Order: sequence, then C-alpha cells, then structure tokens
Amino acid sequence: MSRPVVGRRAVIAAGVATLSLPARAQGAYPERPVKFVVPFPPGQAADTFGRLMAERLSALWKQQVVVENKGGGAGIPAMEGVKAAAPDGYTLAVGSSGTLGINPGLYAGKLPYDAVNDFAPCSNIFLVPLLITAHSSLPVATLAELIALAKKEPGQLGYGSPGVGSSQHLAMELFKHTADVDIRNIPYKGSGPAVSDLLGGHIKLMMDSVTSALPHVREGRIKAIAVTTAKRVPQLPDVPAIAETLAGFDAAGWAGVVAPARTPRAIVEKISADMRAQIALPEVQRRIIELGGIPDPGTPEQYHAFIKAEVAKWTEVVRISGAKVD
Repeated sequence: MSRPVVGRRAVIAAGVATLSLPARAQGAYPERPVKFVVPFPPGQAADTFGRLMAERLSALWKQQVVVENKGGGAGIPAMEGVKAAAPDGYTLAVGSSGTLGINPGLYAGKLPYDAVNDFAPCSNIFLVPLLITAHSSLPVATLAELIALAKKEPGQLGYGSPGVGSSQHLAMELFKHTADVDIRNIPYKGSGPAVSDLLGGHIKLMMDSVTSALPHVREGRIKAIAVTTAKRVPQLPDVPAIAETLAGFDAAGWAGVVAPARTPRAIVEKISADMRAQIALPEVQRRIIELGGIPDPGTPEQYHAFIKAEVAKWTEVVRISGAKVD
C-alpha cells in the first residue's frame, strides 16, 4: 500500500516565537470518488464484475467508486476516453478481452489506442469460461464425437455466435483451426437471440459463456460439450476442457482494471494490491464463481504480460479466421 504524501513543514509565528510544525500528512489516495468506465451496457459480464469490484473498493477506500457505462462502438470510444483522462488514478477502465485483447487485431491500423502501451494495467478481476453447447437433437455427447461428425460432414454444421469478432466467435474459430474442422459461423446480434434459436432447435451448436449457458445446461435444455479454459471449471466440474482432447487449448473472456499510462506507480500498485486483497476473500471468490466467472487477480506486471499475450493470440486468430468488421 502506498505511504501518505507528506506536506512541507509549515512555519507560523506565535507572539515572538517561531515554531516549526511537524510535517502534515495530505490524504493518501483516493481522496475523492473514483470512476470506473465500463465500455459496455449494464448487465454484460465486464459490467457485472466491475460493479462487484467497485462495491468492494468503495467500502475499503471509504470513497465511492462510481461505475459509468459507455457502451457502443466495440468499446473503442470508452477506452479512448480513458486513455486521454488525467493520469491521476481517478478515471479507470474495466478493460476486457474484447477491448484489450481482440480489438487490436480486429481493428488493426484503425484503433485509436494501443492496448499494451496506452494503459497502466492494475489487475485482472476474472476469467469467463466459454462453453461449446449443443441442442439435444445433435447426435454427439463428447468433443471427440463433435470433431468426428464435423470431419464427416465438412461445412454442414453451423454454430451460433453473438457476432463476428466476439470472444465466442473467435474462440470457436480457434477450436476449428486447432481441430482442423469446417463448421460455419452463424452470427447473431448478441447472445440472447442465438440462445433462443439453440433452445428452439433452429441451430444445433453454439459457443457461449458459461454465465449465459449454465441455467439451460442445469435444466437439461441443452448439452454441454466442453469448456474452453485450460482446466475444468467449478460451475461444471463434470464437463471436460477442450484441452483434454486438444492439448494446450485455452481461451476465455476476461476483464480487469487499467489506468491511463503515466499514472504514478504508487497509485497503480495500491489499486492492484487492494483489488487482489478483495478478490482473495472467500466471499468474493464465491460470488465471482456464482456469477459464472473464475477469480483471476494479478500484479501489474502479470496483468501487463497477460494483455500482451492475449493481443498476440487473438491477432493471429483474427488472421486465420478472416474475420472482418465494418
């Protein structure tokens, strides 16, 4: 935790005597409300977990952490705004796998911010595992069976995704490339319409977040084939990871807190340390898991290295998938 900033010695006259008063501490960060800019509308994963962290830090800091949703434009305007904000720790972004991991490849040459160099990473908050799901009528129960069916009928299977460039779309494209199968993307305008069509049997396959799919899996309305994280997840312990069939496979959504570049190191370290301490609490861990996430805190150095690796990975996936946006 950062030390209090010590003010200059004050000298005052009292009668004929001049007294040198002790150094007077100016308040340690934060001294006023802090703003969390979420580049998405309310209700999305980055918003949900960002609000959880804002609530915890508000109580810890005795200063309100205000969540401001700035959705639209693939999160680009919101991230550009935080990039330009004063580097004083009072305007932070809840950056995500989309805004910091995927956008650099998807909008190559057109992105008005550098995901790696224009922000000071504080800590990740969570991972959101993704899940390959299937309608009950699809005659597969395992990932091996899905791969075999796709190889037998190349280009005949289609999968629903929330849209081109989403983490769900690109995770499925990474799976297709790794497994060497041809499955068509059927893009929707968001996860909700795709889930509705999957439940109705209009599409047979979908890549979705565990958060979104979990209630339907538990009710037996759709089948869970495999999760995308390197290991199985606590929400679905009986569902294998893709990596159990395709070694090394690992993909997930995520979000964490970043500050504008040039934010003082002491402030970045304090935000990170306080976030990590809150995420380590059993009740916070339980809440993140209940919401469909996996707690994933890290130091500023760890989060910076993670973002760099994610940019490299998703830029390559965008290239091999041929994904394009207007």
